[in-house]
Order: sequence, then C-alpha cells, then structure tokens
Amino acid sequence: MVLTHGFVLDEQGRKMSKSTGNVTAPQDVIKQSGADILRMWVCASDYADDLRIGPEILKTTVETYRKLRNTVRWMLGSLAHFHEDERVKFEKMPELERLMLHRLSELDELVRKAYADFDYKRIFAALSAFMTSDLSAFYFDIRKDALYCDAYSSATRKACLTVLDQLFRCTVVWLAPMLCFTAEESWASRYSAAAKSVHLELFPEVPAAWRDDKLADKWRKVRTVRRVITGALEIERAQKRIGSSLEAHPIVLITAEDLFEAVLDVDLAEVCITSALTLRNVGSSEGVFSLPDVPGVAVIPNLAEGTKCARSWKILTTIGADPDYPDVSPRDAKALREWETMRKAAE
Repeated sequence: MVLTHGFVLDEQGRKMSKSTGNVTAPQDVIKQSGADILRMWVCASDYADDLRIGPEILKTTVETYRKLRNTVRWMLGSLAHFHEDERVKFEKMPELERLMLHRLSELDELVRKAYADFDYKRIFAALSAFMTSDLSAFYFDIRKDALYCDAYSSATRKACLTVLDQLFRCTVVWLAPMLCFTAEESWASRYSAAAKSVHLELFPEVPAAWRDDKLADKWRKVRTVRRVITGALEIERAQKRIGSSLEAHPIVLITAEDLFEAVLDVDLAEVCITSALTLRNVGSSEGVFSLPDVPGVAVIPNLAEGTKCARSWKILTTIGADPDYPDVSPRDAKALREWETMRKAAE
C-alpha cells in the first residue's frame, strides 16, 4: 500500500506517482521511524484539506515526537521516587502546582470535545504545546531544583510529585488513541507490565475544584514578567557575561501596577531560575533591557554575589553557614543531614 490517494500529495503539493519518484510508502515510514510517527502525522494533519507528506514533513514530526517522548520519560524518572503516602491535598499545594492542575482542567474540556468531534489535529496541537511549553520549558524547568535538592520531607517536593502523577496519567491516557504504542509502553513502565492496558482506561475525571481562572490570569502576568527577565538573561549569556541563569541576580523594575501586584508574592528568583532577584516598583532608562510588547517592565542585568553551592549550583552568600557541610547552602545542608539520618536508620 502507498499513499497515492488524490488528496495525499508530496511536500510540493504534487500528486504522488512512481514515475515521479515522490511516493511515500507507509510501510517505509513505519520501518524507519515506527508506526506512531505515521499516526502522529495523520493526527496532526487537517483532513479537511489536501494532505502533504515527505521527508522534511516527517522529519518535523519525528522531532515533535521526540519532545513529547522526552517529556513523558522525564515524568517517569521523577515518579520513580513517588510513594502514595506522599500525596498532597489540593488545598495545601503551592500556586504553581495548582496552576498546572488548572491547565489540566482546561485541557480536559478541550480534549473531550475534540475527540467527540473527531478533531484530532486540535487535540494534538493542544497537548503538544502544553507538554513542550507549559511543562518542559516552564514547570519542569522551575521544579527541578525542588525535586533534586529539597529535603526528602519537603512539602514542595511532595506537591510536585503529586502533580506529576496527575500530569502523567492525564496526558498519557489522552494521547493513547493517537500514539498507541508509546502510551502503552509508558503506562507499563509506570504501573508495571502486569497492569491493565492503557487502552482499557477511561479518561481521568478532573475535579471541578482544579479550575481557577483567577489564578491562571495572575500567572499569565507572572509569565509575561518572566519572559522579559529571561530575555535579558539570554543576552547576558550570548555576550558570555554569564554561563547560566544561576550566575545572575537581576534587578527587575516594574511600573505596570497590574504586573507588579501579580508578582509581588511570587518567588521570582525561583520562577526565573536565578540565584537571587531584586524587585522594584520604579522605572529607569539606563542600562536596562525591555521588550516592546511588555511596557512597564525593565531588567538591569547583575551578577550574583557569593559562592557556588556544590549541590544546587546557586551562588549565595550563605554557603558554609552549616560547619558540617561547608560547600553547600543551609537548605542543601538540611537535605543532606536528613538523608544521612534516613540512611543510618535503614542500616
């Protein structure tokens, strides 16, 4: 079988024919990249219009698949350390965790309706954007510090793992009708090969309490401010003035009152992955970075002061405050002491 139907064209929009040599055979795609790549191409295509396929289009599909698979793999690796008795109740979670659950609530509504309408392109676009932009490039990036460096008993760490459990369950089950093999492999890896198939699972029920439009609006503003800060740090990195964002201590000037109020109670250093951050409700025109589409926010690049923590890599003035752990920050010293206590108790 080859894709030679009238509405399936090559990358230049030409009809496929053996004489032209532009035929893309499904069995060749499956042999080279796997059946899920072909399924992904189908699901990402607009079947109301002419479909195009070819090496470059499939190359883009493979790259998108790789990003989704890496996102699922990271969740699996992190959840290997999660135990049911660590589950945190929704009302006790930090805002960032509740924001991710809100996003699941939004997606649940979209996914259910789109599947009912056979609108696979919409589902795939929404889940792909969520998993690459909201999760990998935002939530995971921020929470790696808590997962890797916080003490085992950390409430933030436990809340994050609780949310990761929900994120994994929802995204994998939602993707299962489209990426059959990948979803099945991921499900078996999480719940063991003896668990029932992901294809026997119903879509998870998403509690109405997860929906919080007010919180989402606040964090849209937080992410807008974050975009300006990360933009300033990218220039510093390109100019070789810093190697990573943890070497920075930016001074953020915000005159837009709505944005200032949104970030006032948020740990921007944590959100922007810097060692420190100073927030000021003033403006300045000297030595600042700003974005044309975000008026009222400017950033003065600045280097962090102190010593690099051997564990978290943050540059802080408190390194060595605990004499038993002279190379790390007090937070990391506490985590190490707790781990040592647990290890000795297990011996």
